[in-house]
Amino acid sequence: MSEGAYQRLWESSHVILQELLDQEQPLLEPVPYRERQSFQYRLASLYLHYLGLLRRFDTIYDQMVQPQKRRLLRRLLDCVAGRVLELKDELVRADLCENPCLDRVLQDLKLTPADLEVPIPKYFLLEQSTAVRERGLILAKILSRLEPESSQKSFIGMHRTEAIILVQKAERARQGRLRATFMREIRRDEEQDRRIREDGWHKFSQCQAAVTIQKVWKGYLQRKRTQQDRRTEMEFIGMLPSPNQVEHLSIISQACLWEDVRRLRQVEKEEEFQAAMVKAHDSLAETEGPDMKEKMKEQIRQWFIECHDLTGRFPDYPDASSGGSYSIFADKTPEQVRMELEMQVQENKKKEQEKSNEKGKDEKKKNKKGKEEKAKKGEVDAVLQVLPSKCIPMISAGHEEYLNTWKNQCESIQPSQNYDSETLREEKRKEVELEIRIQVDELMRQELRNLRLVVDKEEERPLRAPKKTPGKKTGRKKEKDLTPNRSVESLYEELVISGLLRKSESVALKDYVGDFLYLGSALSLAKKLPMPSLFDIRQNVALYAVLRLGSPDIHAMAPLIRSILLVGPCGMGKKMLVKAVCTETGANLFDLSPGNLLGKYPGRNGAQMMVHIVFKVARLLQPSVIWIGNAEKNFYKKIPKEDREMDPKRIKKDLTKALRLLTPGDRVMLIGTTSQPQLAEIRGLCRVYERILFMPRPDYASRYVLWKRMIEARGVQPTQHLDISALAKVSDGYTPGHILQAIQSVLSERRFLQLSKRPLVACEFLGQLAKLDPVYREEEESLKKTIGGNVWSSAGKGAGNHQEMHLGPSHLISLRVGACKDHRGIRSPLTGTSRPHWARRA
Repeated sequence: MSEGAYQRLWESSHVILQELLDQEQPLLEPVPYRERQSFQYRLASLYLHYLGLLRRFDTIYDQMVQPQKRRLLRRLLDCVAGRVLELKDELVRADLCENPCLDRVLQDLKLTPADLEVPIPKYFLLEQSTAVRERGLILAKILSRLEPESSQKSFIGMHRTEAIILVQKAERARQGRLRATFMREIRRDEEQDRRIREDGWHKFSQCQAAVTIQKVWKGYLQRKRTQQDRRTEMEFIGMLPSPNQVEHLSIISQACLWEDVRRLRQVEKEEEFQAAMVKAHDSLAETEGPDMKEKMKEQIRQWFIECHDLTGRFPDYPDASSGGSYSIFADKTPEQVRMELEMQVQENKKKEQEKSNEKGKDEKKKNKKGKEEKAKKGEVDAVLQVLPSKCIPMISAGHEEYLNTWKNQCESIQPSQNYDSETLREEKRKEVELEIRIQVDELMRQELRNLRLVVDKEEERPLRAPKKTPGKKTGRKKEKDLTPNRSVESLYEELVISGLLRKSESVALKDYVGDFLYLGSALSLAKKLPMPSLFDIRQNVALYAVLRLGSPDIHAMAPLIRSILLVGPCGMGKKMLVKAVCTETGANLFDLSPGNLLGKYPGRNGAQMMVHIVFKVARLLQPSVIWIGNAEKNFYKKIPKEDREMDPKRIKKDLTKALRLLTPGDRVMLIGTTSQPQLAEIRGLCRVYERILFMPRPDYASRYVLWKRMIEARGVQPTQHLDISALAKVSDGYTPGHILQAIQSVLSERRFLQLSKRPLVACEFLGQLAKLDPVYREEEESLKKTIGGNVWSSAGKGAGNHQEMHLGPSHLISLRVGACKDHRGIRSPLTGTSRPHWARRA
């Protein structure tokens, strides 16, 4: 695509963005709970449109060359990603489920499941490639020093005589195989000659022989033509891959090459723009700086005089923390400032009169409110409402900037995609003005002190401290630093040596394959709870982990999520998802699994020191992922004998405290994995992990995709002899790990060499699948009942029992209710289902 094509794509994206901004305002109005379905539909439609817009902005930002446009696109891209995460959170609150069914909305909007795929911005890894490479080199250097000396020794060479004997054996074996093949062919030819002599010659006439040859030849041609027509039809409807894969791959590689060329041009234009920024700043400071300085001084002096004339005293100068004089004169003329001063004097007089009248009114209002509350007892109206968004104001500001600056700008003015000098000077003029204002504020504060001494005979007045709201604590509780005198490098090396910081394998999130759940809405209408597909699991991991960890701006805007727990049978790919999160975001991988902590940091204070160092390094070298395998062991109900030595519960308290100290600026996420949640204390597990994602057995559609993709990954192209649909049907209950194990066992090197003579068939995999133990439905149901059942039973069995159970920050999904606290909803942290207290039955 050319630069003009990306410009047109940008223009059409802003048309869509304007439509979405117009739809945002009606969502802020409260909706009765009985209209929950229509409310969910509007949220889902908005969510899908923002996903498409995020995909567009990612493409444009990745390939746009002009540096100033790229800065605006980056802000819009991050804000739209933040809005997608906000809408996902609203969908979960409205649908009371982690995996809302969007198939009906997709169908109504004429979209495909591919449009539901969460795009991961390409700049996540492109901008961190240097840091990731340097971190990998440091990690490899530390690990190389830890290797034992035996691995560094060279292999012992073989003696010359032994080598000659080995070569002779191999050569004699080769000659023997050739001789055996030659003799086999001779015996076959002799056998054919003997049969011909015994049977005698069957004589044909010339016409009979010609007709026989024609029959055979015409039949062969017709079968070949029919087979070609059938293959063409199957390729047309997408049931078979296209034969011109080489041409397709060459086109893709050429497109990727042009994308890399445009990225190199981006670097060149960015360097030019940085140099121009420095030059414009120096030029403006030299030419316009003195005039700005004098103008500001005169403006502030006039403010001094007018305040003294109105109030009889000089004003208090604003503190630097509140913006200095900019907070007074921001976009205001001296006449406007004078009018504001006069209005303030009049308002002060009115306030004194109103205070005396308000005392009597307050008593009347309290009496009225008491009567209204008594009248509304028993009348409960649950409503749904979208929470205020942090991203919408910034999206609107970016959209306005595009309309004012770039929409009407002709592309022919800058065909080489250079920066716009006029726009650059306007931006730098504001920066120079702020720098000069700081200098002017220092001078005018001293001048104000002199005026007070000379005119009012008044000493220096102390600055007013900002008012603090009583009863509210500002800021977060600071953690005591247990390693104040140690550098990050030394702590990093210590964690690598102790095995708590590991090198993550490179795994792309798209490699976790699975298909979309096409019957989600149909199952919901039939009052059956739809289980999440592998596609849904991949999307949730992308939303909850990858997008939040990839960008500090997105992390600051999105709803805060500190921890995730992946629950599912063995072989579902839980560890693979953890590695994929690290790969897509370039994050460090810390391993706090109970089995990895055996014998490390012993003693009473050892666990506290270990958790402190891990979280400290994770915050300083963010993004970071802290992984805990077998997470149920940290919350054992009763520790088994074989696990008592490792003391798995020793980091439980310190882990909970460290998680509470994470703020929206800390791109650190705790990801736990477990296949046996029934062994854990559910309340403690739900307090630590804010999102619990259940990973059930793959359905038919996901199994079909798994068989096809995994066989193709081994270098085998499926043919018509291989019935993948039958494999997907008979492998019900098997996990992706089981399927991969069966494929690896069947497709050995020897079988791969025989594919040209003996095509692959489905029955070859049945023997390997029969050797593996599937995940039975009863086992999966027990996983759901373990967490979900314990939550519901502990919440109370009677319909009239309205006691509240604490399930952690995100496990208590609340409806916005008038004045009744008994309408809170509790969500099962495993299955994602939820219902209000008043809808619960005995």
